[in-house]
Amino acid sequence: MELAIPVVERPDISGLVVEDDTPVDNLPSEKQQRLLTESLYASWAGPPSEASGEPRPFLAAANVGLFASVRRPPLVPDFFLSVDVVPAEPRWAKENRTYLFWEFGKPPELVVEVVSNREGEELGKKRRGYAAMRIPYYVVYDPARHLGQAALHAFELRGDLYVPIQPWFETLGLGLVEWDGEFEGMGGPWLRWRREDGAVLPTGAERAENESRRAESERKRAESESRRAESERKRAEDAETRAQRLAARLRELGVDPDGET
Repeated sequence: MELAIPVVERPDISGLVVEDDTPVDNLPSEKQQRLLTESLYASWAGPPSEASGEPRPFLAAANVGLFASVRRPPLVPDFFLSVDVVPAEPRWAKENRTYLFWEFGKPPELVVEVVSNREGEELGKKRRGYAAMRIPYYVVYDPARHLGQAALHAFELRGDLYVPIQPWFETLGLGLVEWDGEFEGMGGPWLRWRREDGAVLPTGAERAENESRRAESERKRAESESRRAESERKRAEDAETRAQRLAARLRELGVDPDGET
């Protein structure tokens, strides 16, 4: 007897607004979102698989809607990270242009909200909304301290509520840290990914600069080694010249320099 495989009907999304052409955020926020996204793709292979140790695929994006249901309005975080997912093709199909939980089969692991003013309700309404979506980690970055003295707030979902944690996300093998430096000509502070040893994940430009410095250091080392070898060769030649001159002088004095005493 053959078992019929049930057909799972996808929700009708014909009336769903997956993008509304709202202008992007302010310049610092836009750069912050891109820094979080770009450094992952430049320097992270994804969290290792517990079974094989091989990295797992991931999707990192900024300003993309998260739809948990067609009956509930989406939330649009400044950044999200989802592992074990791959964007579907064709990429411009409506169901593939945004993050539909039923298409990807899961919520993202982490979302980040960057605070630009006191109107976003990042620690209130948005926190409750992401908790309802069952997103494991929620991060609020407040570089201008609009919400208080702390710049970085990290939460982990436990039960139905978010509880404060240190900004280290064990299941991802990544953490977040406020970093004071320059990104694309704009001074910090910035929110950066970090590894367990505290090192920040470099951007593609930083990786290229580090590689250039490494290559330059290697070139200088090779040049120094070449100069050392040349100096050693000249020293040996000079020693041979002096030995020959001394032998010639001894012969003028009637002494055989190669004779035994």
